[in-house]
Amino acid sequence: MSRLPSRLLTFSRILSKLPLHFFRKPPVDCRKILVAHHLLLGDTLMLTPLLAKLRKQYSNATITMVSPKSTVILYQNKPYGVEVLPYDPKDIGTLKQLLKQSDYDLALIPGDNRVSWLAYALGAKWIVAFAGDTPSYKSWFVDQQIPYRESPATWGDMVADLVSGENDQLYDIDQWKAPACQNYSTPDSAYAVLHVGASTALKMWAPEKWMEIANYLKANNVTPIWSGGKGEEKIVTKIDSDQQYTSYAGQLDLSQMWNLLANAKILICPDTGMAHFGRITDTPTVVLFGPGSAVICGKGDFWKNSRYETVFEADIKCRDQNILFRRKLSWVKRCGRTTRSCSHAICMQAITVDMVKQTISQLIPEFSSPNIG
Repeated sequence: MSRLPSRLLTFSRILSKLPLHFFRKPPVDCRKILVAHHLLLGDTLMLTPLLAKLRKQYSNATITMVSPKSTVILYQNKPYGVEVLPYDPKDIGTLKQLLKQSDYDLALIPGDNRVSWLAYALGAKWIVAFAGDTPSYKSWFVDQQIPYRESPATWGDMVADLVSGENDQLYDIDQWKAPACQNYSTPDSAYAVLHVGASTALKMWAPEKWMEIANYLKANNVTPIWSGGKGEEKIVTKIDSDQQYTSYAGQLDLSQMWNLLANAKILICPDTGMAHFGRITDTPTVVLFGPGSAVICGKGDFWKNSRYETVFEADIKCRDQNILFRRKLSWVKRCGRTTRSCSHAICMQAITVDMVKQTISQLIPEFSSPNIG
């Protein structure tokens, strides 16, 4: 499918609104608010502090968020009273549906500023986004640009800065009810989810280390089960070639994954969308950070009470890039290299099995006994 039909329709709507462009001004009363993005799963879930703050600041407003079709199911029960609608630039049908609910008092753009063009086409009277996106044409229709913080913070906490006022909210799991899911075969004893897939091979942990952790869990009477997205079944096969433990890789949709995580004893995974998913379901979570930033994706203020622990080797010299969503931030220390320029990911290799075991014991106290494992 092509993006061209959606782009043409978007441009036509923008052109129809240009004559009044220089009369735009900040809204006095926000009754209808839009959060517009096209982010991946993990980044979408990290928008939760923004949604919570919006609901507190605008208790009676209609708040709508557009999101990729794959993630909409997670918002079935309208967490924080937010309705989430699907948007796919390659599916003009999703744009036509959005146009039926146009004319927003305020629109917030937390990621790529090019989405501000969509917000403008949807009739947003005032558009707020982060400053510094490149190239500059992405921000032509942004009315107010907010700088990222100059000191270390999580991205989720910074996203909430798009709305004025104090960021004094904490995650409330009661605000986010689980979506309905189809039946699937569930484990019949205490289990741990080992999600071994990731968006890049540079975030992959060694197969033998995963297997050692699986055996460690089993020795502590917690059944390990493998998890991964579609197409990642081969990763599990490489780790557990004898199929000692059950694998759900490629078998579950996101609503079923919610159910699996919510009932798990613990989740262990690389720095990927599943790590943020574990915080939403309030699952004890151990996250292995290689090239990514444990600061940007850490607990921060909003999730400071979550059962979420990070494992990483701090002294990695090549974790030296300071780009976040195309903006330069001096305090950011991460790596966005690809397998073309990095072939061995020393940042992931530096994570030892003992480091992960120790972190598991922090979340599950009974694992701390010297007589176990």
